[in-house]
Amino acid sequence: MIEAQAPGKLYIAGEYAVVETGYPAILVALDQFIRVRVSPSHGYGTIYSQQYKENSIHWRRKGNQIVLDNRDNPFHYILSAIRITEEYVQLQTQRPLTTYDLTIDSDLDSVDGKKYGLGSSAAVTVATIKALCQFYNLAITKNTLFKLAAIAHFEVQGNGSLGDIAASVYGGWIAYHSFDREWLLVARQQLSLEQLLATDWPQLAIEQLTPPPALKLVIGWTGSPASTSRLVDAVSLIKAQKHQGYQAFLTASKDCIHQLITGFKNHDLAQIKAGIRANRQILSNLAQISQVDIETPLLTRLIDIAEAVEAAAKTSGAGGGDCGIAITDSDTTATTIRNQWQAHGIEPLALQVHTITE
Repeated sequence: MIEAQAPGKLYIAGEYAVVETGYPAILVALDQFIRVRVSPSHGYGTIYSQQYKENSIHWRRKGNQIVLDNRDNPFHYILSAIRITEEYVQLQTQRPLTTYDLTIDSDLDSVDGKKYGLGSSAAVTVATIKALCQFYNLAITKNTLFKLAAIAHFEVQGNGSLGDIAASVYGGWIAYHSFDREWLLVARQQLSLEQLLATDWPQLAIEQLTPPPALKLVIGWTGSPASTSRLVDAVSLIKAQKHQGYQAFLTASKDCIHQLITGFKNHDLAQIKAGIRANRQILSNLAQISQVDIETPLLTRLIDIAEAVEAAAKTSGAGGGDCGIAITDSDTTATTIRNQWQAHGIEPLALQVHTITE
């Protein structure tokens, strides 16, 4: 049996702007994973997830195509990952495609079904591709893994920056500059997969960052899941209506993230904390011009509690619920924040940054 895993992610700064080509964000990979296991089967293959017991899929081969026996399924990202990986396998090897059982298990949601917004669709896409490449005895670089997973994920979701894919592939702290997704749509039609993987993608840049040793990342969940796709779509409506305000937001976000990246490179925790606070204000300005509820009342409380003990805090990701983060240099302060959050109905998440070494 083959097993591969990919970590979840959390946005630190640069949300919303990162969906525009070339704009940066900072993310972390977390030590909660989606695991994919692949084992040979005969005749029919299955796709099974502990989280979707009642919706397992049975499939068979018709030539090199996968044919499903189930009409409705929640496994779109997994199936897209299988399709793109098998296209890649056929480019790289003469080995025939076979049937197999694929089992998914996730740490990214709680045992009682709570969804924390940690990028499960990206992680399952990455883990599926890694597992299948191992199954077919194919070595794969992180760059190729990112591109395959980005294609598979984007063909399902149709929007977003794909920064969560980068976090699941590279691990640790990363600075991510988003590539031109409109270009990808055209290139996918005009270039072979081999050409697409060998091509430099416009504006794409992924850089791993090393945080200052004293930096403590504290994560809290507000108990209210949010739909990133819907929030991003809502903000995108203001591009034409309030072009000047939106452009000002993009410029401010880019400048802020570049200052944050400099803070990481200089191991300057004070500069990082200032950047976190500045990014919160930039997102607040975006919320005002877009009328999108990015920072909910409970997220504001989460931030206020952290700021009261001199930590820097903000929403994480699209906001509208889900998680907030705080950055401090003190274990004592971090404990105080977690205790105060819990007292105010915010769930501290016992998560650590995950580094990928292979």
